[in-house]
Amino acid sequence: MYRHLRTTLLIVSISLWPLCAVQAGDAGGKAVTIDDFGKIKEAGRPALSADGRRVAYALEGRIYVVPAEGGEPRQVTTGASSASAPRWSSDGRALYFLSDRTGKSQLWKLPVDSFGEAVQVTHLDRGLDTIELSPDETRLLLTFDDERANDEPDSKGAEAAPKKPWVITRLHFKEDAGDGYLTEWPSEHLYVYDIAGEELTQVTSGRYTESEAQWSPDGSRLVFVSNREEDPDTGYETDLWTVPAGPADDLPLTRLTSDKRVKSAPKWSPDGRTIAFIVAEDGVYGINQLALVPAGGGEVRILSGELDRWVSSFEFSDDGRFIYFRFDNHGGQHLARIRLRDGAIERLIEGERNVTAFDIAANGNAVAAIQNMNDASELYYFGNRSRLSQLTNINDEYFAARTPGSKEKVSYTVDDGTVVEAFVTKPPQFDSGKRYPAILKIHGGPVGQFTYGYDFGSQFLAANGYVVVEPNPRGSTGRGRDFIRAIYRTWGVTDYPDVIGAIDHIIELGYADPARLFVTGYSYGGYMTNVVITETDRFRAAASGAGHSMIAANYGHDIYQKWYSWELGLPSENREMYDRLSPLIRASRVVTPTIFLGGREDWNVPVLNAELFYQALRYRGVDSQLVVYPDSHHGGWDPAYSKDYLERIVAWFDSHSAR
Repeated sequence: MYRHLRTTLLIVSISLWPLCAVQAGDAGGKAVTIDDFGKIKEAGRPALSADGRRVAYALEGRIYVVPAEGGEPRQVTTGASSASAPRWSSDGRALYFLSDRTGKSQLWKLPVDSFGEAVQVTHLDRGLDTIELSPDETRLLLTFDDERANDEPDSKGAEAAPKKPWVITRLHFKEDAGDGYLTEWPSEHLYVYDIAGEELTQVTSGRYTESEAQWSPDGSRLVFVSNREEDPDTGYETDLWTVPAGPADDLPLTRLTSDKRVKSAPKWSPDGRTIAFIVAEDGVYGINQLALVPAGGGEVRILSGELDRWVSSFEFSDDGRFIYFRFDNHGGQHLARIRLRDGAIERLIEGERNVTAFDIAANGNAVAAIQNMNDASELYYFGNRSRLSQLTNINDEYFAARTPGSKEKVSYTVDDGTVVEAFVTKPPQFDSGKRYPAILKIHGGPVGQFTYGYDFGSQFLAANGYVVVEPNPRGSTGRGRDFIRAIYRTWGVTDYPDVIGAIDHIIELGYADPARLFVTGYSYGGYMTNVVITETDRFRAAASGAGHSMIAANYGHDIYQKWYSWELGLPSENREMYDRLSPLIRASRVVTPTIFLGGREDWNVPVLNAELFYQALRYRGVDSQLVVYPDSHHGGWDPAYSKDYLERIVAWFDSHSAR
């Protein structure tokens, strides 16, 4: 239901429809069809060589290298096995990458200039999913479940034993993965792997878990994030810790921070004297800010407070004078840098753009993955901090034969004076003299935002003749702290006029037929769809994807008890508020034909919510359907189910368009 940007909390989906991108092509191509689902290509996080001359990236299981000043990308790995996550060696002569060419994902090293063969670096029983090499490239930092770090592979053909019952003693006992239940305390711990000696050394232990670990510049220490409170399940707080990189029998931990805020993504400064990280005042609406703390512990300094925007990721410059960072801003993600000496911020890549990843060279030049207003994600080089030059054309061939709906951003003012923004996607070959059926599409989170870039779900709806309006109401990122926190304890109340104002605005613009309006959303967007149909009958049909309906029924059933307790209190003690925020309580008002859709194994927003609302409507004779997808969680659906989801929504809206 709710989006959270910290790594260990509130894993959610803003929308089931993937935030894909394709480039706008010449008019005359065919409109998007469901068969185009999943055909958009997107490069992985780009990696700049230290001298800033070459860019490596992964695409469809292969590694490519392209000159930073432009040129033809060169494929440097074969297609016989999957390769991902490239990073340059410190001398710039080789690439490290992950590959499953021996059956499990392991670390490999490839000489780039000599056209030699890749050499396998690790030979571990466990597969790897990240590359965290020590500065001298002799050791690898790993995170494993300590009880399974040295497990032998499962024997083939062994008969599966019956599953044991779940015996639960933890306060937080659900996650939206696997069987859902958490019976043990987390035990993801840090290990250091000596490459030459092929020796694995455990660095941390205990009933806690460590994440986001990073090497110090001299390779002697590690910094990591952990909640090591007496009961980690009672709050969102995390803190920064350091530990010697080992080996040692009893490695002493140093605690760098100690407060209730949420910390994540620590990185050492190049001189090793300070550690930068992201901090938020709480685990739900707390805006992500850049912060610094001395490497030995001490006072925390907030760097980006005056910017009042949600920071997404960051990197130090090689000389340590700047931190480069991405931040959400009015429907985009932009790139800026902050000078540590005085906190001055310089905006580098902004405008109608969505910077989804970046890397910085020693000379300050950058490479970034960028979506423009309605374009595919492509890689761009930012030389001398003055201009962008496009390095890839990954989706040109795909889009040469397709015509998308046009996309624009609009703004409008609601009754209390709040200015709200929305993206509008119009059907291909849009006729300004004609009014179209319109779909109000509400994002999940609620702490999220619709962004610049081509979205397949919205384009598919537009290709079927609908104007699609995607508002960023209060609760969305891209604006400041007060805008995000405006829905605290007022879900579906403060943001309701913002989403309804979006549909009113496109009617005023002449785009939408007021007699043919529809509403949909996934996750918190599904919840808001449920709210909308209890407040108005102006929509001909609704499609609610994985949306909460009865909040009290979810306490202890979904993954959010920690959050409910923090914001709403216990349902046994504050039931009035739970009911006030639960659209199911007002289901008797609903006359809108509604289809409810969700995953059978979704523990983020359990399908119980859809079942309850469907039953309430069906009992009263309101036209309704319930669609449950087998073996499916909140996200990561089988492509066949994702396509079915979109096709069912279009079919549902089409069937009610002429009512």
